[in-house]
Amino acid sequence: MGPGRRATEAGTVPAFAVALLGMAAITYASFVLESLLSPDPDVVNGYVSELSAVDQPDHLVYDIGDFITGALVIIAAATALVTLRRRPWAEAGWAFLLMFGVATIGDASFPLDCATSEDTACALRERAGKVSFSHQFHSVTSATAITCATVALFALSIAARRYGWWPSLARWGPPLAVANVLAAIVVTTLMVVGVWFGIAQRLQIIILCLNLLLIAWALHADRRASTPKIGRQATRRCTPSKRPEPPAGTMQ
Repeated sequence: MGPGRRATEAGTVPAFAVALLGMAAITYASFVLESLLSPDPDVVNGYVSELSAVDQPDHLVYDIGDFITGALVIIAAATALVTLRRRPWAEAGWAFLLMFGVATIGDASFPLDCATSEDTACALRERAGKVSFSHQFHSVTSATAITCATVALFALSIAARRYGWWPSLARWGPPLAVANVLAAIVVTTLMVVGVWFGIAQRLQIIILCLNLLLIAWALHADRRASTPKIGRQATRRCTPSKRPEPPAGTMQ
């Protein structure tokens, strides 16, 4: 099966959907601004979510980053669901990616009250259950976002292999999805132990950003694969047919 036929069978998304996923990968990594905006961030043992805690300076920057990420992913995933061919594994992948976008907006909408790793009083309030619903629910939205992103990549990778679509996803999707799972296990373990989980969580977010970039690249490659075929067809339609010239000496 040639690349043009594969792209035609899967369908192609509009260019803006590819761009939105690429932009989402950038805005989701807003934590890289912590050295500029956040005073003395605890990169080693501080949660990334603490950067957007209500009592932290410039917390709105990180909240807005998550909100924009979620909105961009929702639009891109919904566009893929509408424009691409409907097959079970592909539909599941785009649906979970859309839910990742919703959960990421949830992260921005339900921030922590305070930074537990930096504020002992905040940590005691959390243990006593004297924090807001937003603070408590944030862990639900964060876990949901990570789970949905991982399941989305697994589903889209299976779709790529089973239906012969998106070669880059078929090749790199499974190992990257496994990396998501391993990162989640490592982060959870280090949180229980109480050391190094800040670094692990930041690496986990980088892996999630790579998820978005890989999906964007797969869709972009499919658009490129289908362009030459469409161009050739258009050329054939627009080129006028030539009349055969009569033999010499023949009256017209």
